[in-house]
Amino acid sequence: MSNTMIVKCPTCSESVAWNKSSEYKPFCSKRCKLIDLGEWASEGHKIAGQQLDPHTVEELAKLKDK
Repeated sequence: MSNTMIVKCPTCSESVAWNKSSEYKPFCSKRCKLIDLGEWASEGHKIAGQQLDPHTVEELAKLKDK
């Protein structure tokens, strides 16, 4: 009996076996993996969080430059 978990590709919802031979898991293909990467790069996907106030951003930028 196989204990392979089946997941849905985050891009196209195709079923994907979660095992060592699934090269692009959790994606079904390189194409879907690159589509997802493009979404992150273009800020189409974001992780929610509090926005920093402008003063804090300014102070962090000064620390970075040191």
